[in-house]
Amino acid sequence: HVQLVESGGGSVQAGGSLRLSCLASGSLPSNYCMGWFRQAPGKEREGLALIYRNMGNHLYADSVKGRVRISQDSAKNTIFLQMNNLRPEDTGKYYCAAATNCGFSFREDRYTYWGQGTQVTVS
Repeated sequence: HVQLVESGGGSVQAGGSLRLSCLASGSLPSNYCMGWFRQAPGKEREGLALIYRNMGNHLYADSVKGRVRISQDSAKNTIFLQMNNLRPEDTGKYYCAAATNCGFSFREDRYTYWGQGTQVTVS
């Protein structure tokens, strides 16, 4: 069984930065795909970034491309989302998710495990 725990959210002014972390516990195969998602108030959850744990291949949504970077510390079973130049529209709850095979996509039905989320507020 896999558990995902996000941290690093908070309140920040527009133009600021935050680094989110997602600690994975349990048995995670090396070829797992890990993703970051966001649910803004009144909107559907959207995928932001994903990374394949073994190869490091990554994908970014157009809405955040150039402002975020996904990375991992395999030894610590942790992935990160560095977010820069934050905007008020980045406000929302940020979730970490894991998939055996995400198909290099943000399709939520491909992601088996989800964290509880961490709140980000940009003003």
